[in-house]
Amino acid sequence: MNVTLSVIPGFLAGHARVLDRRRYDLLIGEGVAAGALAALDGYRNPDGGYGWGLEPDLRSPESQPGAALHAFEVFEEVAPVTSPHAAGLCDWLDAVSLPDGGLPFSLPLRQTAATAPWWAAGDPDTSSLQITAVSAAAAHRVAAHDPAVAAHPWLEKATRYCFDTIQALEECPHAYVLAFAVRFLDAVYDTHPRAADLLKRLGAHIPEDGRVPVAGGTETEALRPLDFAPYPGRPVRELFEPDVIAADLVRLAGEQQDDGGWVVDYARISPAGALEWRGATTVRAVRILRANGLL
Repeated sequence: MNVTLSVIPGFLAGHARVLDRRRYDLLIGEGVAAGALAALDGYRNPDGGYGWGLEPDLRSPESQPGAALHAFEVFEEVAPVTSPHAAGLCDWLDAVSLPDGGLPFSLPLRQTAATAPWWAAGDPDTSSLQITAVSAAAAHRVAAHDPAVAAHPWLEKATRYCFDTIQALEECPHAYVLAFAVRFLDAVYDTHPRAADLLKRLGAHIPEDGRVPVAGGTETEALRPLDFAPYPGRPVRELFEPDVIAADLVRLAGEQQDDGGWVVDYARISPAGALEWRGATTVRAVRILRANGLL
C-alpha cells in the first residue's frame, strides 16, 4: 500500500474543516474527544439537531435529517466518551419523524443556495429509507457505548421502520438506498434476528465485483465494496469474496492524490462543499485502511 501519511496533516490544514482535522487527530492518537465534540458543536442548533453544512452539500442552517449521520459518526469516534448531545439528537429526530417511524429525506430549507437539488427537492411528508437507515445504523454504533442512545425510543421506532420497509422491497433499490440498508442490517445483525435473512436478500442485488453504479449521479459515480463493507469482522463482509475486498483496498489506497488527500467521484455542488468532502473523505479513507491493518 503506497499511502503517504506524512502529507495528510498538511492537506487537511489547507483543505479541511476544523471538525475533520480534529477527527483525524483523534484517529491517529494525537487528539482528544473534547476537541472533536467542540468542533461538532459549531453545527448544532438549539433544537438539538444539526445543520450549517455538516452535510457538505446541504448548506442551509436549520437542522436536517441528512446531517444526523455525520453527527453520529463523531459520537461513535469519541468512544468510550459520551455526550448528552447524542441523546439530544435522538430527541430531535423523534420530533421530526413521521407517523410510520421514518425520517423525511429533508425538511424545508431556509437557504437553498449552494445546496444540492436532491436536498432542496426532498419531500418532508414522506419517509425515506435512505436517510432513516443510514441514521439508525450510525446511531446503533453509538449505542454500543452510549446507554442513553441505546434506550432512546426514537431508535426503536426507526429500527422497526427500517426492518418493515426493507422487508417490503420487491425490486433492487437505488444504489444509496441499497448501501444504507445493508449498513443498517449489518449494524443490528448481532441484536436483531431478522437482519440475517434480509442482509442475504439485499446482498443478491450486489454484483460479484461489488460495483454498483449510481443512477442519476456523475458519469463515473458508483458505490464499491468498501462502501458496503468497510470494516473487517462484520457479517456484511461475507457478501464479498476476499479478493474483491483486497482489490478495493488497493484501489482506495491508490487514490491518494499528490497533495495528500482523497477525492470523491460525485457532483461538486459548491466550492465549500467540494473542499469539505475532500477532508471528510480523507479521514474516512485513513480510518478504513487502518481498520483493515494496512496503515
